[in-house]
Amino acid sequence: MAKVKTSYFCQNCGAQYAKWQGQCTSCREWNTIVEEVIQKEEKSSWKQGTSGSGQKKTSRPLKIHEITRTEEHRMSSGDHEFNRVLGGGIVPGSVILLGGEPGIGKSTLLLQIALQLPYKTLYVSGEESQSQIKMRAERINPGSEHCYVLTETKTQNIFKQIESTDPDILIIDSIQTLHSDYIESSAGSISQIRECTAELIKFAKETDTPVILIGHITKEGNIAGPKILEHMVDTVLQFEGDRNYVYRILRALKNRFGSTAELGIYEMLGDGLREVTNPSEILISQSKDALSGTAISATLEGIRPLMIEIQALVSTAVYGTPQRSTTGYNVKRLNMLLAVLEKRAGFRLGAKDVFLNVTGGISVDDPAIDLAVVAAVLSSNEDIAIPKDACFAAEIGLAGEIRPIQRVDQRILEAEKLGFSTIFISGQNKVAVKNSNIRIALVSKIEDVISDLFG
Repeated sequence: MAKVKTSYFCQNCGAQYAKWQGQCTSCREWNTIVEEVIQKEEKSSWKQGTSGSGQKKTSRPLKIHEITRTEEHRMSSGDHEFNRVLGGGIVPGSVILLGGEPGIGKSTLLLQIALQLPYKTLYVSGEESQSQIKMRAERINPGSEHCYVLTETKTQNIFKQIESTDPDILIIDSIQTLHSDYIESSAGSISQIRECTAELIKFAKETDTPVILIGHITKEGNIAGPKILEHMVDTVLQFEGDRNYVYRILRALKNRFGSTAELGIYEMLGDGLREVTNPSEILISQSKDALSGTAISATLEGIRPLMIEIQALVSTAVYGTPQRSTTGYNVKRLNMLLAVLEKRAGFRLGAKDVFLNVTGGISVDDPAIDLAVVAAVLSSNEDIAIPKDACFAAEIGLAGEIRPIQRVDQRILEAEKLGFSTIFISGQNKVAVKNSNIRIALVSKIEDVISDLFG
C-alpha cells in the first residue's frame, strides 16, 4: 500500500506548508494551519476518453494567423439578468462559481434558473433533501419537466448518475459539501475542495457541459476555500444585498467570456426572485415631498445607466470628534470631498457629523456621483431642498473643479426618460445629444452649482 502523504494548509487563505507553524506567512492569521491528508495515488473520478475514440488528443503550436476562430455559441438561461452578467448566456464547457452570504438566495436563484431552462439539467444538492427542494420548486415553477434533482455528496456517485442521465447543464449546491474517495480529509477542507473542483472542471472541458457551482464565503466576504479555486473556474459571480432589503444584486468578479462591469438586479418575493428590468424606478423614492439632503445621480454599471438616490445628514457634532459614516459609498472619498468643500468653497464642516447613504442597499464606486454627494451634503447643511427634477453626473477634483465623465450621453438620455428636467454635468464634457427636452447645465466649479441650486 502506498504511504499516506500529509501536508499542512491554512484554512483561511489555502497556503500550503511542509510542517506546522503558528502563523500563516501568507495571510498573517494565527492558528489557522491544519494537517490534511493529500491524494495517495493519481486517480480521477471522470474517465478520460469517454467521448471520442479514446486516443489522447495532442496539440501543436500554430501561428496566430493560422488559428481559426469559431463563432461562440451560448446557451440562454431564460433569465435576462443572469445572461447579462455572464455576457450573453452560458458558454458550453464553462465552470461558473456563485458565492454569497448565507440566506441571500443563491440556491433559490439557481433552482429558479434550473426550472426554467429548456435544457436537461441535473441539480445536485449536498445540503437539502429532495423533499425540501420540491417544496421550494412548487413555489417557484411547479411545471418544469427538464430538471432532475439528486441529493449526493460523493463525486464518484455523482459521475455515475451523470453517465446515466447525460444532462446538458450540471448545478452543484454546494462545492464545500462534496468529497472524493481519493482524498481522505473531510468535506470542506482545502484538499477536498481543490480535488472535487478539478474533477468537475475536467468533466466540463471534456464533455462541453456547463457546470455551475455554489460556494460558501468567509466572514470577510471572500469565497471559502483556497484562492486557487477562483483561478481554476471561468467565471466568479457574487450574489449580494442587505437581507433587510428585498433587492439582490448579481455581480461578476471574474469572467473569461464577458465584462465584469455588468450588474443584475433582482427582487426577492414569496414565489422566488423577480428580474428588475428598470432599476432606476426602485432606487429612487417616489415621495412627492421635497426633502433636504437628497440628490439624484446618474451612474453607470457596465452598459446599464442607473439613477440612484443619495441621502446626506449634516448635524452638529455631539462628541469631540466628528463622525463620518457612509453606507454604500467609500468613506475615504467622502472625507476627500468634505475637505474640498472646506478648502475651496469655504464651508465649515470640520466640526459637524456627516452621514451618507445610497438608497436601495447597493454599493457604488462610480466617481460620477461626486457632484450628487456634494449637493446632498450642502442641501442638508443649509436645510434647503434640491428640486426633485434635478440630477447630477460629474466628478470633483481636489482643486474644486468639476471634471468630465465618460459616456455622458447615456446618462442624459436615462435622466430624460425618467422625467428629469435638469442635469448638471461638467462644462468640459462634449454632449452629442440634440433636440433633448432636458436642460443640460454645464458647470465648471462647485460655486456654479451652489449659486444655481441655493442662490
